[in-house]
Amino acid sequence: MNWVLVFVMYALLIFGVFMIESAARHLPVSPEKLAEFGSAGGYFAWMQKNWIVVGSVAYFAAALIDYRWIRWLGVPLYAVSLGLMVMAMQADDEVHRLVIGGLSFQPAQLGVTSGIVMIAWLMQDMPKLHPLLGNPFVRIGMIGTVSIVPFLLVMKMGDMGSALVWIPVVVVALLVAGIPFRFLSFIAFVSAGVLPILYFVILPLVSERGPDRIDLWLRMMNGEEVDIKGDGYAPHNVSMAVGKAGWSGAGWKASAERGSLHDKKFIPHLTAHNDFIVAVIAEELGFRGMLLLLGAFALLMIQGLFIGFYSRDVAGRLIVCMVVALFFAHTYENIGMCVLLMPITGIPLPLVSYSGTFVVICMFLLGLVQSVWVHRQRSRSEISRFSGWMPD
Repeated sequence: MNWVLVFVMYALLIFGVFMIESAARHLPVSPEKLAEFGSAGGYFAWMQKNWIVVGSVAYFAAALIDYRWIRWLGVPLYAVSLGLMVMAMQADDEVHRLVIGGLSFQPAQLGVTSGIVMIAWLMQDMPKLHPLLGNPFVRIGMIGTVSIVPFLLVMKMGDMGSALVWIPVVVVALLVAGIPFRFLSFIAFVSAGVLPILYFVILPLVSERGPDRIDLWLRMMNGEEVDIKGDGYAPHNVSMAVGKAGWSGAGWKASAERGSLHDKKFIPHLTAHNDFIVAVIAEELGFRGMLLLLGAFALLMIQGLFIGFYSRDVAGRLIVCMVVALFFAHTYENIGMCVLLMPITGIPLPLVSYSGTFVVICMFLLGLVQSVWVHRQRSRSEISRFSGWMPD
C-alpha cells in the first residue's frame, strides 16, 4: 500500500468533517435531529462520517482488487450511468438528483467515473484486436465519443460545473494515450476556432444559467458594477469572506461578534457545506488554513502522478492521470469560484465538501489509483508473454 496516499486522503476527510460541522450549522433540520446531535452541523458531520465508512469499503475493495479486472466494468458502468442521466433529466429535481432505494445521488458524477474506466479499457485493449484500432484518428475518435455523450447530457441538465470537469480529463487522456503532438495541436487550434460558436450559440441552447453566470463573472472580473443583492450576491459575499480572513481567520465556528459573515448568513447557508465550503474554511482558518488545504491537495495529486509513473501498463497510467485531472478540475473550480477566478458553478470540493455519494466515488477512484500501485509489478504470466520465457 502507498501509505502516503492513504494518510493524505483520510487527513482531508477528517478535516472535512470538522469544517462541515461549522459550515452546516445554519441548515434546517428536524427538532429530533437537533436534540440528538446538538446542532444541524453535528447532524451533517455525522452523516459525512457514515459516507466515509461506506467509502472506506469501496476504497480498500478497489485497492486490493487488480485494476485490470475492474476495467472490464467500464462498458456496463458507462451504459448504466447514461441511462441514469437520462432518468435524472426527466426527474422533477432542480439539481437533477435521483432517489433509488432511499439513496439520493447525482448520476453526472457516476458518468465521469465510468468514462475514466471506459477510456482506460479502450486504450489498453482495443489496439490488440486490430492494428487499425491503434491509429491516432481512431483513438481520438474513441476518447471523443466516450466523453461527448455524457458531456452533452450533463450540459443539458444545466450542470455546467460537472460538465466542465470533462475537459481536463479528456485533455489528459489524449496526452497519456500517446496521441502525436501534431494531432493535439490541430485539435487545440480547431477548439479555439469554434469556441465563440460554442459560447454564443451552443451554450445558450443546452444551459439556461451558464451564459448568465459566465457574463456575471466577466463583469465582476472587469470591475463593473453588478447587483450584489441579486445575481451577484453569492460571488460578492463569498469572495468578501475569503478576502477579509487575514492570516489566522476568525476561528472555527466564529460568531457574528467576531465578524463572521457565515454566522450572519451572508455566505449562502444552504450550500455553505458543499459548494462554498472553501469560503467558510478561509474565513475561519485564514490564509494559513488554506495553505495547509492546498498543500494537502497538491501532495495527493503529486503522489498520484508518482504512482502513475510506476504503472505497469497504459490502462494504469490512464486511470491514475485521469483521476488526478478530475481532482484538479474539482479543486481548481471549487476554490477558484470562491476567489473570482472562475464563475460560480455547483461543484463540490473532493473529500472535504459534504456531498454524499460523491465522497464514495472519490474514495473509489483513489482506490483505483492505489490498485495501480499495489499491482505495479508484472505477474509471471505477463513476464512470460512479453519476454517469451518463464522466470524461475
